[in-house]
Amino acid sequence: MTRDLDLLLPSPHPVELIDPTGRTVAEATRELPDDAALLRAFAGLTTARRINDQASALARQGRLAVYPSSHGQEACQVAAAQVLTDDDWLFPTYRDTAAVVLRGVDVAEAFLPLQGAWHSGYDPHEHRTAPQATPLATQLLHAVGVAHAARLRGEPTVALALCGDGATSEGDFHEALNFAAVFRAPVVFLVQNNQYAISVPLARQSVAPSLAHKGIGYGVPGERVDGNDVAALLAVLGTAMARARAGEGPQLVEAHTYRMQPHTNADDSRRYRQDDEVAGWAERDPLARLETWLRQHDLLDDARLAAVTADADQLAARMRTELAGDATPEPAELFAHVYATPTPQLVEQAAVVADELSREDAHR
Repeated sequence: MTRDLDLLLPSPHPVELIDPTGRTVAEATRELPDDAALLRAFAGLTTARRINDQASALARQGRLAVYPSSHGQEACQVAAAQVLTDDDWLFPTYRDTAAVVLRGVDVAEAFLPLQGAWHSGYDPHEHRTAPQATPLATQLLHAVGVAHAARLRGEPTVALALCGDGATSEGDFHEALNFAAVFRAPVVFLVQNNQYAISVPLARQSVAPSLAHKGIGYGVPGERVDGNDVAALLAVLGTAMARARAGEGPQLVEAHTYRMQPHTNADDSRRYRQDDEVAGWAERDPLARLETWLRQHDLLDDARLAAVTADADQLAARMRTELAGDATPEPAELFAHVYATPTPQLVEQAAVVADELSREDAHR
């Protein structure tokens, strides 16, 4: 990896190509993605927003055990899914269900863990998408492992690992970046800095100039990007993926965004943030921003908007239908796919559960 500070230092300000009012930034440091890419991103944003809204409704109805909404920060997930090739791997967090669906996973399968039905409802190898990780930062180590293995095999794979600002305070974050840098693993770390680790604000997590600056200590180039500007995200992430694929080692990208809704449906965000703070970020909405830009450039009319919206509504209708039933998990399956050869401890735990279930059945 490089020790050149000019290459390691992120830009002084987050990269922005389309401002919050939907206008092209006059002195942008990157080129705008082409029209086709932006139209695809708009469809992705519309779908992601509809997924969030429908999932939140299902959680209120008790159809989902929990739902961590990404309303307002969907641009990060849309761009992440869009910059991947078929050879690449995605490592999502628990908040990145929209990215999983946009990667090609069936929407009903993607929501099975949140329904409490199964560990992961899809085959990770088929979709080259790891199961959504609830523990903070653990998926970063897995991403580095896959990327390192791909490099040893001479494969063109890049692993894109998503995490939040809270994950950068974990030891696994340090270990992942350090290992990746030493072994030049082709992995891109995308930190979705939504300003809060549940109720802990960013100022209580780090006093670094930015989270992207954390890469300097590992020799990993960092970049900052407006996480509500999907055009800038596509440009910055696209460059990071290309560098990793070209053998330049790991890349760190910090996306500045905001979680508009509570941490999950069980959280009361009014306890730790003010309404005027939320209202200020509402003006930076990624979906409205791109829609305005597309209309100004005659790339989006009412007919195209209606078609995109209809597709998203159809997906939401499938969610209502396929997630309507109650989850009926089989307790014994909890132990089925932990190890290829079960450990003695796992066998003992499975026996305890089986005994408890048999005694419950006897008392019915």
